[in-house]
Amino acid sequence: MITKEKCDISQPTDPFGSFQRKIPPGDTHPRLVCADCGFVYYENPKVVVGSVCEWSDRVLLCRRSIEPRAGYWTIPAGYMEARETTVEGARREAWEEARARIEIDSLLGVYNIPRISQVQLIYRARLVTPDVAAGHETREVRLFGWDEIPWDELAFPSVRWALRHCREVAGQAVYAPFANPPDDLADYHQLMD
Repeated sequence: MITKEKCDISQPTDPFGSFQRKIPPGDTHPRLVCADCGFVYYENPKVVVGSVCEWSDRVLLCRRSIEPRAGYWTIPAGYMEARETTVEGARREAWEEARARIEIDSLLGVYNIPRISQVQLIYRARLVTPDVAAGHETREVRLFGWDEIPWDELAFPSVRWALRHCREVAGQAVYAPFANPPDDLADYHQLMD
C-alpha cells in the first residue's frame, strides 16, 4: 500500500527529491512519480471562482494591484481555497478584493483556460450595498455603467466574456451557464503569450 508518509509530496518538483516524470502503469499521461514508493502526484488544473457583481444597472470592477496584469480592471475573482465551496469562494473573493458583500444569483459561466491550466466558475451576483472599497490586491474599485466599462483596459479575456454574458441574460431568472466563446479563445492565447 502506498501512503504519503513514505515520500515527501509537499515538494514533488524538488530536484533533490525522488520524484520522476513518467507514465505510471495503467495511465496515459506523464506524471510525477516517487521512485521510492510509486506514489503518483497528480498536477490538476486550478479552479478560479468569481462573480459579476451588479448594483442596479452598474457592474463592479477592481483595478488590480498585483501581477499578472497589474493596473488592469477585472471582476472580483481568484483561486479557491481548500475546503470551501465555489459559492463561498466567490463571496470571499468579492470581500477580499472589493470589500463587497454579495448575494449569489446563479452560475453565469464555466470558462476553460487550458494554456494556464485553469477552470473558471463565474457567478452572477448582486451587491447587498454599493459601499465597496479596495482590498489588499486591488488598487481601486468602481461601479461602471455598461457604456463606461474600460473594455481596452480589462485584465483578461474571460472578464470580457463574463461581462458580455451577464449583459446577455440581464433580467432572465433562468438560463444555461455559458462557456468560452469560440472566437475569443485565440485572443486569450495571444494576450497571454
